[in-house]
Amino acid sequence: MILYLTSSPCIDGADRAILNPANGFVQRLKADLPQNPRCLFIASSPEDRPRTCEFGSHMFLAFAEAGMPFSDYRILDGQNSANAAELIEQSDLIILAGGHVPTQNRFFQDIRLQELLEEYPGVILGISAGSMNCAALVYAQPEVPGESLDPDYHRFLPGLGLTKLRILPHYQKERHMILDGQRLYEDITYYDSYAHTFYALPDGSYFYIHDEHTLLCGRAYRLRNGILELLTEDNEMLPFPEML
Repeated sequence: MILYLTSSPCIDGADRAILNPANGFVQRLKADLPQNPRCLFIASSPEDRPRTCEFGSHMFLAFAEAGMPFSDYRILDGQNSANAAELIEQSDLIILAGGHVPTQNRFFQDIRLQELLEEYPGVILGISAGSMNCAALVYAQPEVPGESLDPDYHRFLPGLGLTKLRILPHYQKERHMILDGQRLYEDITYYDSYAHTFYALPDGSYFYIHDEHTLLCGRAYRLRNGILELLTEDNEMLPFPEML
């Protein structure tokens, strides 16, 4: 299995979905995928097929424009979840959609996705929430109004166990976000980082995991014990032991 953990695979601010070539992303994908790969797009919200189809179609076109047209393209959501094992077996590339982390996490648990991916030999591309849910223990950073104040909201969830890395996506946008009258990072996430380590990625940066080797590609930050530190700059590649 080859795993890409991205904030977003597309160029931020573009008027359509365009795969971001920064930090060798497109070049690596082309090298890892067969010609005309078979793609499975797994939803974040299993009951919202129109949104899933729209998001998936953007990725379909972005890959084609980048020179990686799909020979087959399927969606996995609540309507065909009974066929999950067959759909996964017939894919070369699995894209884990972005969206609401706890909603996607419940869907992954419902279809036993961790078990279905145990012997998967292809490429997995996580996008935002999809990357976050790849962790063994997922940090579901509050994002919807009311979540940071809700005593019943669970910020740590069991994930797919594909990595130990806990991703905080879209850092270039969300570092200044205000949620429930609090600063998302300084007042909420910094506090949650005590006894935990998070990695904040701007769009265009990603982790690349292949054959038990991890490479951090592009600008990234580590948040641990309430301290945020810059690890890498754009165009830097850092071999990365996951235990740090």
